Amino acid sequence: MQRSTDARAVAWEILQRVDEGAFADALLGQVNDAELESRDRGLLTRIVYGTLAWQGYLDHLLAACANRPVDSLDPPIRVLLRMALFQMTKLSRIPVFAIVDTSVELSKRYRKGAGKGLVNAVLRRATREWQTVPLPSIESDPAVHWSVLLSHPRWLVERWLTELGPAATRALLAADNEEAPTVLRVNLLRASRDDVITDLRSQGFDAQPARWSSAGICVTPGGVPTAIPGYKEGRVSVQGEASQLIALLTGVKAGDCVLDACAAPGGKATMLAERMNDTGTLIALDPNEKGVKRIQEMSRRLGLRAVAARRADATIWQPGSDEPTQFDCVLVDAPCTGLGTLRGHPEIRWRRTPEDAAAAAALQLRILEHVASYVRPGGILVYATCTLTHEENDGVVATFLSHSADFALHDPRPAMPESARPLIGDDLFLRTFPSVHGTDGFFGARLKRRPRTGIVSS
Repeated sequence: MQRSTDARAVAWEILQRVDEGAFADALLGQVNDAELESRDRGLLTRIVYGTLAWQGYLDHLLAACANRPVDSLDPPIRVLLRMALFQMTKLSRIPVFAIVDTSVELSKRYRKGAGKGLVNAVLRRATREWQTVPLPSIESDPAVHWSVLLSHPRWLVERWLTELGPAATRALLAADNEEAPTVLRVNLLRASRDDVITDLRSQGFDAQPARWSSAGICVTPGGVPTAIPGYKEGRVSVQGEASQLIALLTGVKAGDCVLDACAAPGGKATMLAERMNDTGTLIALDPNEKGVKRIQEMSRRLGLRAVAARRADATIWQPGSDEPTQFDCVLVDAPCTGLGTLRGHPEIRWRRTPEDAAAAAALQLRILEHVASYVRPGGILVYATCTLTHEENDGVVATFLSHSADFALHDPRPAMPESARPLIGDDLFLRTFPSVHGTDGFFGARLKRRPRTGIVSS
């Protein structure tokens, strides 16, 4: 990241790099807080995430105001115009003239101002006409209408309409465009939740107990983790509430032997170690060295010694000579399409294709079937994703159970805090939706190994 104290200039740089394939959250994390005041930091984050979330809607307006295909625009100018239109249409507190003037000034940095005239003309027209640009007719094609109005790819809207129905789909699409809350997980080995809340409030933060997770705190303002009191000291981690629930779903306890098969960046692995009172054994796998280092760094910050990070492909991993071959619990937080996390990763919606879910499901099943052999008789296998597609969730579990007669669904409610038990459906699956629960969209299934199939009593 280039050094700058101009939030809009930094936003433009980040959005250009995201347009080339980078991830917004990683780039925002590289911005030096010392160079931006808290207000500007908030504006930067809002512009970046908002422009990415509303990209489909903004491109619809841009095509009308530029009177040309959006793809024909030079990528940096296209990104700059999207950013300006987002501010114009969604951030009512910023004067329109300031948006236009700032965008024109920024355009001078690209190819010696070659796009200045275009930016000026498009935005001045947009100030007059954006509110009258017609949307696709909802009567003729509801999927296209919602795709444009609520800024999601058409194929995804069609999928949700089929699987969820019109009302739930509209609510989900709207929720995906909202700002994700900052949720902390308290390291209960170092502090109580009440004590952390008291400390946060004394330092000017609005801190409230999370609704579902017994270790969670919702906090504002958010910002970079290192600026949150208690983070550097290992008292808290930043972890979404639904993600915390997956760790709770395992029901691990002190002294257990646990395998986290897909562990990076380490949020669930370290939460498991905390729940285990940092005793027993916890092997955390990731196929990339960078992921392994992130798990190790998080474990050190939290003061955890039970976590042993290993670089390994979970589809073929085998225990080392000094490692257990049977585990009390195996967690498969599988790589997935991530379609339940569009609030925090809005760019994902524009990168996924209809084929991605099927490809992910095939990989998920391979991982699940391989590591299941390491669950001891009577042990627990937890399968989870942060997506909402049937084939990656229910479909994978159903296929696995059809191949694995010694595993069966197991009621997870006794392992969960009472506050979270309503999230378990009659099918014994954990499901969360941003539009219903205020969390990311997650799926979780708890299975128990035994000689016969069927529902296993607790």
